[in-house]
Amino acid sequence: MSRPADPWSKALRHLRKVDPHLKDVIRRVGPCRLAPREDRLGALVGSIVSQQISTKAAASISGRLHELAGRPYDPTRLIALGEDALRTCGLSRPKARYVLNLAGAVVDGSLPVDRIDDGWDDDAIIASLTAVKGIGVWTAHMFLIFALNRPDVFPVGDLGVRSALRNKHGLAELPTPAECHALGEAWRPYRSVASWYLWRSLELK
Repeated sequence: MSRPADPWSKALRHLRKVDPHLKDVIRRVGPCRLAPREDRLGALVGSIVSQQISTKAAASISGRLHELAGRPYDPTRLIALGEDALRTCGLSRPKARYVLNLAGAVVDGSLPVDRIDDGWDDDAIIASLTAVKGIGVWTAHMFLIFALNRPDVFPVGDLGVRSALRNKHGLAELPTPAECHALGEAWRPYRSVASWYLWRSLELK
């Protein structure tokens, strides 16, 4: 079944109604471009690659990794390549091990990424993901938002979200995770979409 022309229209109506600041950001940015990713393993590998490095560096490493391992990633191919080969793409030793941990969990079925469906709630998915060494809550949140498009995920540990909230409310310091939750309460049940616009707000002049 095809997705509606604007799957987030209801979310945008809600956010415009409850938050004048987001209403202005939505006006300037345009429609929400969140769409599910079919390559779920690739989404997780990409999150591991991008941890604590610049977007440009992550894109360069990901490009080399795809050249080596193919597209989309095959977990058995990643395992066969091994740690040393993955490191030639620019991955640190811990990150190479995390990618192999992830591939192993997909192969042995302990993390059935392609069988996650609407019967899994967000907490169950987070628990399953974070059981794999190298995948933390931030990566799980990114997977829920960008790969699965779960509508009400609020990554309060994300620096961009916290920075945007600081700017939005004129705060002297970055808000704590608890403060973020309080500041975003009105956005339920569309906090994923609100977060996407918070990230976009940082790019506006």
